[in-house]
Parts: sequence; C-alpha cells; structure tokens
Amino acid sequence: MSHQDAQLKFYTSESVSEGHPDKLADFISDSILDEFLRQEPTARVAVETLLTTGMAVVAGEVTAHSAHVDVQRVVREAVKTVGYTRAHYGFDAEYSAVLVALHEQSPDIAGGVNFSEEWRGMSEEQRALPENAHSMTGAGDQGLMFGYATDETPELMPLPISLAHKLTRRLAELRKAGTLTYLRPDAKAQVTVVRDGEIGAERDLWVDTVVISTQHDEAVTQEQIRTDLEAQVIREVIPAGYLRPETKLFINPSGKFVIGGPHGDTGLTGRKIIVDTYGGAVPHGGGAFSGKDPTKVDRSAAYYARYIAKNIVAAGLARRALVEVAYAIGRASPVSLRVESYGTGTLSDNQLAALVQQLFDARPQAITSQLDLLRPIYAQTAAYGHFGRSEFPWEQTDRVAALQNAAGQMTAAQTDVNALG
Repeated sequence: MSHQDAQLKFYTSESVSEGHPDKLADFISDSILDEFLRQEPTARVAVETLLTTGMAVVAGEVTAHSAHVDVQRVVREAVKTVGYTRAHYGFDAEYSAVLVALHEQSPDIAGGVNFSEEWRGMSEEQRALPENAHSMTGAGDQGLMFGYATDETPELMPLPISLAHKLTRRLAELRKAGTLTYLRPDAKAQVTVVRDGEIGAERDLWVDTVVISTQHDEAVTQEQIRTDLEAQVIREVIPAGYLRPETKLFINPSGKFVIGGPHGDTGLTGRKIIVDTYGGAVPHGGGAFSGKDPTKVDRSAAYYARYIAKNIVAAGLARRALVEVAYAIGRASPVSLRVESYGTGTLSDNQLAALVQQLFDARPQAITSQLDLLRPIYAQTAAYGHFGRSEFPWEQTDRVAALQNAAGQMTAAQTDVNALG
C-alpha cells in the first residue's frame, strides 16, 4: 500500500426497504401510534410488532381516554400499503392472523412523566414563572441520545447512508409504479464510500462498492435483474461523479431471492436503529424510535439532538457536529449535554455546548412544543431514515441566525477579555 493509499478511509452504511420485515414491523407500530394521536394527541403509546409467516403480534402499553383504535384494521392497512397483498408471499394483508395484546402504561412510569421531580418540588409561585412552563413533564425513561450533522451532503447527512436510502426508495418507486413488475417488497442496499483525507478537512469522496439485494418473482433471471438495477437504480440514484470504473457493483450476490418479508425472516420493531439514524457514522443511544409517543425521550430527544446538530452545521459553526444529551426518568431537565465538532468548529466544543444550553430547551415538554410532535407524522418515518428528510420538523434550520449572533457575541466578548489581558 502506498503512502497515498494509506490516507484512504472506507465508510459503509446500509438501508432496508419498507418491505423488509423489521421495517414493516416499524411501519405497523408507527401507524398504530399515528391513529391514537389522530384521535387523542395526548395518548401515551409504546407499541411493538412481531411478524412471522402468516402472523402479526402487536403488544405494548397504551393509555388513552377517548381514542378507540381498531388495531387489526390499522395493521392490515399498513401491510397493504407496503405491498404484501398476495397470499403466496407467505404474509399478506387479508389472510394473515393479527393478535393484539395491549395494556395501560405502568402507573409508576406515568407518575414521573405526568409530573416531573422538579415540578413536584416547586411551590405554586415557582410553577407560575415563565421559565418553568415546560418543567411539568418528566422524561419517560433514562438514557442517552445522539444527534449528528455533517456538511458532506446538502441534507447534512453522511454520504453512505444518504445514498443507501435513495437506492431502497428508488426500488420501491419502480415496484409500485409497475416499471419493474418482478420486484417484490423486501430489499436491502449497502454503500461503501471512500474518503481521501480526514472527515471535516478538504476531501475527495467516491463510491467504492454498492450492494443491492432485492426480492423478486420466480420467472425473472438474475441477469435481467442485474441489468435493470444497474441502469434504473444505481446509475439513476448515484451521481456519476461518485462512480469510478473500479466501483464494484454486487446485485443479488447470493443469487435467487424469492422468499422474503416475514415469510423469509422474522420482523421486529426497533431492530434497525442504525438504518434509522446515521448509518454507523456516530454512536447510537440505547433505544429505538418506532411505536413510541414523544414523551419517550428515546425518540423525541434524538430528534431534538439532530435539530441542534443540523443548526450548528448550517450556521457554519462546524463542518461536523455530534450532540449528546442524557436524561433521568421522571426528571425534566437533561442530566448532561455535550457537543463534539471533531476539530472542525469555529468555537471550542465547550463554547458550542454553552451556546446550545443558552438557545435550546431540551426538556421533553419543550421539545414536544417546539417541534409540534403530538401529531400523526410517524408512519412516514418508519422507512428510509428518520433524518435528512425536509418534511420532518426536526430538520428545520430556523435557529441559524440566533446561533450566529450568539457566537459572534461570544467571540467579541472573548476578544475584549484577551485585549484587557
């Protein structure tokens, strides 16, 4: 290996289609959540879905006073939407069994969420203060959550996961439009990107390897699949500038892929958390997202951390930003908040964290209010990633001016201190 080759770094991410059994389970769970929120925005929902041949099992905790959701109907509609509409798939919307086992949220957990530790310790006068308006609701669990942004794509996402999601979305588009009639719902894509130089420095990016595995009808040949997917998926999705003559393309490398979906592999909510986030580019907290209402900070705080990180990068304060926030169950305020810019920041990481604490309110009730999260918007998050998509409120960059102004004031104040010194 030459000295120049030694500078090359390889980064790989995968995406799975909406028909992958785990993603179908996520979609079902989030569809149930959406229906509860549509009828009762303050419903508490934590729903898990298990899928296997001919059967869906829905279990979890739901507390709702006015909502009356036909869970079986929601499950079947979700399965139909994704495309499992034929019994010979081994799992379908009409004939598969749906078993439902839901009960109310634990009163021990509900007590800490309804009234946080801080709120219980306040007097009536303290509760009336504006700065305490969002202190009533406590975090629904302990844990740490991460948000990330990088300037290597327009959507401020890592290039490998961005391309992988676009490939699986393209497969679904061609299937649903009837352009490639032999495609079935289950599919995966994986992209390996080569970076020449360090992340955050001037660098060259290109695609080293693309892997696509797609479920298909019996009759089609592998040669036809490879020809079609190279022309209509890979070269349609990946900009030509990222592809080189030596780029390796593996399409259905194991050969035949007829049996798929829940018939081929069990599906389970929350089992694709790296696909859901940043493709392995940065750490992930302990919890999954799908099927959980916004009181569960596993979900809402991860969205908010992305919101913070994206605004930092969009403001030009760093080329990469990782935001880590941690909570204790039943407490409103985070127990810690950290920002890491990997040496790309215009300010130190501690200064960036101070700006975040000044401008962003990461208490669960404040997050829900700022991002307007008590709405049925979650089913659309279940496939192709929760981040990097402009339709979601946590992708807004509406805090850029505030961050730039505060950073300017901080820099000016530091200049004055240095001058006096």
